[in-house]
Amino acid sequence: MRVAVLFAGQGSQYVGMGKDFYDTQNTSQQLYDSISMDFDVKDVCFNGPLETLNNTAYTQSCILATSMSIYSCLLEKGIQPEYVAGLSLGEYSALCAANVFSLQDGLEIVRKRGLIMANALPAGTSKMVAVMNTDLALIEEACKEATKGDAICTIANYNSPVQIVITGNNEGVDAAVAYLKEKGVRRAIPLKVSGAFHSPLLEKASQELKEVLEKVEFRTPQIPVVYNVSGKEEEGNLVDLLTAQIKSSVRFYQSIEYMIEQGVDTFIEIGPGHTLSGLVKKTNKEVNVYSIDKVEDLEKMMEEWNHGK
Repeated sequence: MRVAVLFAGQGSQYVGMGKDFYDTQNTSQQLYDSISMDFDVKDVCFNGPLETLNNTAYTQSCILATSMSIYSCLLEKGIQPEYVAGLSLGEYSALCAANVFSLQDGLEIVRKRGLIMANALPAGTSKMVAVMNTDLALIEEACKEATKGDAICTIANYNSPVQIVITGNNEGVDAAVAYLKEKGVRRAIPLKVSGAFHSPLLEKASQELKEVLEKVEFRTPQIPVVYNVSGKEEEGNLVDLLTAQIKSSVRFYQSIEYMIEQGVDTFIEIGPGHTLSGLVKKTNKEVNVYSIDKVEDLEKMMEEWNHGK
């Protein structure tokens, strides 16, 4: 069995996430209690309010903390992944798992990243839409047709072969959706996000993030990391990769396909929600997929594994 661990991205958060791990697992409790930030991460994770937890400025630190808390319990069970990856924000959890930086450094980086992203775009001027069950070439064509004058539309996320997210300013995304509907596309679902992430509209934000990242001392990954910007391992400068990530397409399903090509046959999603495990199943139905959001998920997985042995 060759294992890859996948870390949840933004949008999967909910009030109470990670609390059952904190209440029952010493490793998780120690991790949460070690956090020192300019807000009470543990309190926002466990008690909300939802409005605060959903605020990008806070969400990112909370998801990273929850993900690493669950991951610490997975390691305690003796499971060592051969690859790690994450969806957008989840890439920072993957880098933390690979020991590229400490949890505390990671939390401080994503706190600043969250603040930068929260302030990056004027409210109500841009959007993201998930396009379902549509040929990729048609979606690319729609984005190209829509990007004229001041209108901008591009692909934000290659989530799975049947789910592609487009992003841009309102004018651009609306034009792309209209084009797709003319071509017979039935499902284009607006996402509940505060702006057009992973688009050229975040160019200024990417430069602000670069200034933050340049002050961080990165270590060599102890586990191979598969990156969003390319969907494979990279030897490039990490500052450049993460600077590009915030304004570039997330190649998630290409990352899954790459890891399968390297022999991975088991994927474990870590963090709040079960979004990534669903995307993996839509990408490849042959691999084993687990999702660990609660203590019972971890216990059930370990029971299956031990029974399999």
